[in-house]
Amino acid sequence: MPDRIAEALWYAAAGRAEIRSEPLPEPGPGEVQVRALHSGISRGTERLVLTGRVPTSEFGRMRAPFMTGTFPFPVKYGYSVVGLVERGPAALEGRVVFTLYPHQSVFNVPADAVAPVPDPVPASRAVLAANMEAALNAVWDAQPAAADHIAVVGAGVVGALVAWLCAQLPNVQLTLVDVEPSRIELARRLGAGFAAPGGAPGDCDLVFHASGTAAGLATAFDLAGMEATVVELSWYGTGDVVVPLGGAFHSLRLKLISSQVGQVASSHRARWTSRRRLDAALALLADSRLDALLAPAIKFQELPLRLPDILVPQSGVLCQLVDYPAADGRT
Repeated sequence: MPDRIAEALWYAAAGRAEIRSEPLPEPGPGEVQVRALHSGISRGTERLVLTGRVPTSEFGRMRAPFMTGTFPFPVKYGYSVVGLVERGPAALEGRVVFTLYPHQSVFNVPADAVAPVPDPVPASRAVLAANMEAALNAVWDAQPAAADHIAVVGAGVVGALVAWLCAQLPNVQLTLVDVEPSRIELARRLGAGFAAPGGAPGDCDLVFHASGTAAGLATAFDLAGMEATVVELSWYGTGDVVVPLGGAFHSLRLKLISSQVGQVASSHRARWTSRRRLDAALALLADSRLDALLAPAIKFQELPLRLPDILVPQSGVLCQLVDYPAADGRT
């Protein structure tokens, strides 16, 4: 007989999510049992899941680790949970860990699927680990250099983290570009300049695109200088996107490359494993300035009601933090 009941968020139908209870057995050999403390909503990806816009061709590749169900619905989906190991090997018991698991109150996973959160990183900020991995991989794909002129189009979580990583390079001229004027304060905190699409400096050596819109991609091309690279981080689901390959695209000899976190960037693949990359991403989260990416926490039980508003593009939310009940039932 199971010794616990877990509660999990399921995407049940287009535009509808619900919390379902399920039995949780004792952890098996080589497993840990984790009680969730926080999870993070990946707005771009989870919006596609909630709206049923995951392309049929991507059903396999879009499966998150430990996802249950099948696309389009119903699916238990998510990939950013920080929790406390309550049962498992002595080396992990009592440790705060990050894992790629759906939104669920308590769960069992293989011990090698959790990564201990470094002591300088608060548990709440550690929910950004998956986004930091994507940003780090994109920077490896792009290989920016000191003194480069760099633009990042799209000040969502991944775009903001890319900007923060690039800001660590000496003497870069870095601009975060977004249609939302309020993102100027975020850019300042991350060490970047800020501009609206029409006012961003051009002739860039490198441009990252992370807005998820065709207009943003066009802006990225407009900002690129001679033989510059445009790195595409957006994923559009079933949507068709107009790519502006006319104009100066060929005369400037621009290079458009994709970056996706499923594989370690080719520049590092011979030496880095996915686990080493995740550990590096967690360590990078020690900077308190990154708390600017976290929206005030909501309770796990509120998710079905709140998700539609959180996931609309106009919500202004970057990473939505979700808090889970403590062991005594309090939040």
